Amino acid sequence: MTPTSLAAINAMSEADFIAAFGGIAEHSPWVAEAAAAKRPFASRGAMIEAFQAAIGDAGAGAQRALLVAHPDLAGRAAIAGGLTDDSRREQAGAGLDRLTAEEFARFTALNTTYRERFHIPFIFAVRGADKHKILAAFESRIANAPDVEFATALEQVCRIVAFRLEDRVIG
Repeated sequence: MTPTSLAAINAMSEADFIAAFGGIAEHSPWVAEAAAAKRPFASRGAMIEAFQAAIGDAGAGAQRALLVAHPDLAGRAAIAGGLTDDSRREQAGAGLDRLTAEEFARFTALNTTYRERFHIPFIFAVRGADKHKILAAFESRIANAPDVEFATALEQVCRIVAFRLEDRVIG
């Protein structure tokens, strides 16, 4: 993907903006739709803030839907090739596409336990992390209270959004 200048982004029609950035928040183009209304952006940071504000300002139902739209880490979608390009690259960058059978079984068990407890997938911004760091976060967060974990998952989504926009936007 070739990064786009902030000037070009600010000049896009709303439809073009949503087409270009609708996938930044996993399967949730409504985030880009809300961010589009905040243009023109003075900086890449302002654009990131607009996306994050859209998530923060959404109601609990929309936020939950956003969280549920995320794939499990090293889960069935990864094996079946059902990840978005961003998720596939991010998980591969953390080595989740090269797990041993034992590691995969551990991720599967933790994904199942986490989903049963919180009714959302475990979300972790994996950029710069490896499987050991991710597993440690998984194991520490599984004891969180549901409201704490919901907020933590949203924070992780905001980190993912920031990383993805940093990759795509110049300025």
